[in-house]
Amino acid sequence: MSGWFETVAHAQRLARKRLPRSVYGALLAGSEQGVSYGDNTAAFAELGFAPHVAGLSEKRDQTTTVMGEQISLPVIISPTGVQAVHPGGEVAVARAAASRGTAMGLSSFAGRPLEEVVAANPRTFFQMYWMGGKEAMARRVERAREAGAKGLIVTLDWSFSHGRDWGSPRIPERLTLREMARFAPEALTRPRWLAGYLRSRSLPDLTTPNLAEPGQAPPTFFGAYGEWMLTPPPSWEDVRWLREQWDGPFMLKGVCRVDDALRAVDAGVTAISVSNHGGNNLDSTPAPIRVLPSIADAVGDDVDVLLDGGVRRGSDVVKALSLGAKAVLIGRAYLWGLAAGGQAGVENVLDILRGGIDSALLGLGRSSVRELTRDDVVIPPGFTRSLGTGETS
Repeated sequence: MSGWFETVAHAQRLARKRLPRSVYGALLAGSEQGVSYGDNTAAFAELGFAPHVAGLSEKRDQTTTVMGEQISLPVIISPTGVQAVHPGGEVAVARAAASRGTAMGLSSFAGRPLEEVVAANPRTFFQMYWMGGKEAMARRVERAREAGAKGLIVTLDWSFSHGRDWGSPRIPERLTLREMARFAPEALTRPRWLAGYLRSRSLPDLTTPNLAEPGQAPPTFFGAYGEWMLTPPPSWEDVRWLREQWDGPFMLKGVCRVDDALRAVDAGVTAISVSNHGGNNLDSTPAPIRVLPSIADAVGDDVDVLLDGGVRRGSDVVKALSLGAKAVLIGRAYLWGLAAGGQAGVENVLDILRGGIDSALLGLGRSSVRELTRDDVVIPPGFTRSLGTGETS
């Protein structure tokens, strides 16, 4: 790692300098015009704080429990696919999360096997998409159980909207000699990124080992993606069926509407992630922080409510908790840290968020993240959105 960075924005700048243009573009992502992608972060800036100046708490506690796991801060690693930004990949991220006392979400589309990630961080949640037949999905659930995963995360918030006004990078299905020759001029402009892979004696892995059928080679990322696209979308009965296959903590990720949240509770989930897939789903979907209060109010304490989308600062975490979340998940923030410095870079990002949470708790006069309420934030008129209730604001 080249050195400590003081903000997530700094980590992003380092990642942009270090990564080949197409790799950075794939990480940045977003869909269509990028309305949701932009709103995810902009919405946090619209919220204010109501701080105190005396009688502040000398000690602040950030520990909480999510999906049955006690974590040292209310920040969890969100599952993201094929982390080719650094040779350490998901294992480096898992080790970083473990060293900072928090949990790891591992994508079905990850480039490293679930068993390796669980060995690096026992507090690992395995993420699944609704893809393939029920028999194949049941086998993936059983593999997660045997590997020691602590919970399942089922992601349903993607409508395959992938066109981008600023263009999408070309990602090959396999790194053949022809593809490597095509990519070489771009890679040579980022010698530190290339040197990292040369030192590890590996190449970016574009396969998905956690989707491999017994005795078969792992499918390529796009092979798995194609199977996902061709699988009919699930009904709520299908969600209930999948829940019945797993007897532990079960999160449904991608909820933006109150009626969907209530149906998820009825289907037996134990946690909900309020998310628009980082702006990679249906563009113009509101930022998760805007719809969070209505969903938290609707489900109450029946399930753990988390927020995923737009978190870049510890103060963002505190705003989310004040509006009803128990914790947040981060995606791009830790990927930029991974690109900038591997495991140490991810640890750096988590330390930044921890420091920001502590500063906000101090200013608000709170001794614990569990004490935060809506009285701690300033919510401007028209900020919130209530979807699936017959209301629009």
